[in-house]
Amino acid sequence: MTMLAFGINHRTASVDLRGRIAFAPEIVVQTLQDARSILHVQEIALLSTCNRTEVYLFGDVTDTQLMTWLSMIKGVELSQLQRCYYCYRDHYAVEHMMRVASGLDSLILGEPQIFGQIKSAYSVGQEAGTVSTFLNQGFQQAFSAAKRVRSETAIGKNPVSIAYASVSLAGQIFSKLSQAHALLIGAGETIDLVAKHLSEQKIGKITVANRTLSRAQELAEVYGADAILLSDIPDFLPNADIIISSTASQLPILGKGAVESALKRRKHRPFFMVDIAVPRDIEPEVESLSDVYLYTVDDLQEVVQDNLRARTDAADVAQEIISQEVESWSKQHRALAAVDTIRAFRTSIELIRDTEIDKAVIALKQGKDAIDVMNSLARNLTNKLLHKPTTQLKKASEEGRDDAIVVTKELFDLTKNKH
Repeated sequence: MTMLAFGINHRTASVDLRGRIAFAPEIVVQTLQDARSILHVQEIALLSTCNRTEVYLFGDVTDTQLMTWLSMIKGVELSQLQRCYYCYRDHYAVEHMMRVASGLDSLILGEPQIFGQIKSAYSVGQEAGTVSTFLNQGFQQAFSAAKRVRSETAIGKNPVSIAYASVSLAGQIFSKLSQAHALLIGAGETIDLVAKHLSEQKIGKITVANRTLSRAQELAEVYGADAILLSDIPDFLPNADIIISSTASQLPILGKGAVESALKRRKHRPFFMVDIAVPRDIEPEVESLSDVYLYTVDDLQEVVQDNLRARTDAADVAQEIISQEVESWSKQHRALAAVDTIRAFRTSIELIRDTEIDKAVIALKQGKDAIDVMNSLARNLTNKLLHKPTTQLKKASEEGRDDAIVVTKELFDLTKNKH
């Protein structure tokens, strides 16, 4: 059985393909349960964010089997996945999990949001009943590594995220954010962070639009913003200068027609738009409009280069920590792998013991001498316990497998002559 990490991310796949591969939260539990049966694996978990979709599992499965399963349930051509997937096994898989949890594999190096997302993936796997002994060990080691990276390096200092990068870019385009009006579409964790960063930058006004008005109002209350429904966006859009969107919608929220209409009412004052969502919330065709500056999560790569350079030294230290944690996992995994062997060995010995005791009890009931019965019991136990090991040792010696001889001496402490 093998520990495995399989997926696509922002480095290997386009935002459009990532959107097609993404899993909506409400279907993950059923997806995991179905996948375990289809792939015939012992354990499986799923991480799906705007920047990556990854499967972590314990079992025997090939890359092709995983790609075939994913292409089948997502309706994506197998050839598209073949060009952009990656797959890690055993300690490389656990190292990858640690790098993801620590933010070392993120679009923005060291961003803290991913830690919560991978913890959620672990919790959902437990809820689905598809995460147990081996994946639990891998996740726990990944959490330990991420916590050490945060506490022992400077990678978490002044933490950045996609949300922070969006606000940073807005600040570069609008010299005075205090005079700008931001429309935030969605009310999840990412938009919450966007609102927080905008407030810290003294944005002029914030309006939160969401499918559920009560959730929009909750977020708006925290940041002194207004709240509207998604259906109100077309009427409100001309008032906004900055539009940042991040929802879980499977269909676009903003279309080209609505933006064109708003531009006319604004007398072509420009829009700055950031579409953080995967799948996209804003139709790609909007980018073709004059007076619209539309950015996706992939476009934010350039914005964060300064942060990447500043965090390189911390990342080097973080990688050393991860190497230590991988070694710790390897030791635990080897110990865990020995458990089944030890259990099987004990069971076989106990079976021999019980059989010989039954024989001795029968002999005693038949009135045979107790000392003779005890001697017979000891002799039979000794012979039967030694039969298989001695047979295998002779065979190993004949085949020149000296390693088996050395291990036997170590197991039974025969390395020194006994007198």
